[in-house]
Amino acid sequence: MVSQSPTPAGATVDRDTVSATDDVDAAPSEVFDFLSRPANHAVISGDRSVRGAFRGPARLQLGSRFGMQMKMGVPYRITSQVVEFDQDRRIAWAHFGGHRWRWELEPLGVDRTRVTETFDMSTSRMPALLRLMGYPKRHEANVSDSLRRLVSHFQKG
Repeated sequence: MVSQSPTPAGATVDRDTVSATDDVDAAPSEVFDFLSRPANHAVISGDRSVRGAFRGPARLQLGSRFGMQMKMGVPYRITSQVVEFDQDRRIAWAHFGGHRWRWELEPLGVDRTRVTETFDMSTSRMPALLRLMGYPKRHEANVSDSLRRLVSHFQKG
């Protein structure tokens, strides 16, 4: 097992993953509802590559397929599928490359939730190529920024 090393951005990086954790001022059900709606994904996109949803259900469940409008240099569209789903606790999706974006929620009280976002390439169809491209470390700031944007969305006041 590879040990994880915390980074200055508050993320943790190991051989196959980068994760960040923070507390959100909202109930797990509220946070999960927000994350399970593709229309909200552009709001929390850490690298701002997610531009909006173009296809799929308004609210995701296990097996849901949904399409997103993206832009990394040039605009493109990509379809993902929900591959992990535990209501109010965990949701993850993957596209054709197989790597996952996972959100895990831990209740801390009635109106507070510990949230961990993880980019996980252990399920990738091309892990060697991703490592050559600098992943998962290359997603460190994106994961931290996505989590910060989620926390900010739920800040009261």
